[in-house]
Amino acid sequence: MQAQQLVRALNAIAKSSQFSYTKARAAARQDGNVDWARTKARNDDFNPEVDGCESFVMHDGSVAAWQPGSYTYIARSS
Repeated sequence: MQAQQLVRALNAIAKSSQFSYTKARAAARQDGNVDWARTKARNDDFNPEVDGCESFVMHDGSVAAWQPGSYTYIARSS
């Protein structure tokens, strides 16, 4: 599952007090497995003030999903 590698990277930076959705997006841009068209569609109504961070859809269909209650990402299969 491609999302697992991205989840590890995102959770490592999420521990920082300076973490933000823009830093999460920048980290995701470095991962060539992110399917940006599907990610954009999934986050069509994304609002950082309400949602916190975006979830990222991978080419294999797995998702690095933001969990707002725990301020972490988890990997989900398609």
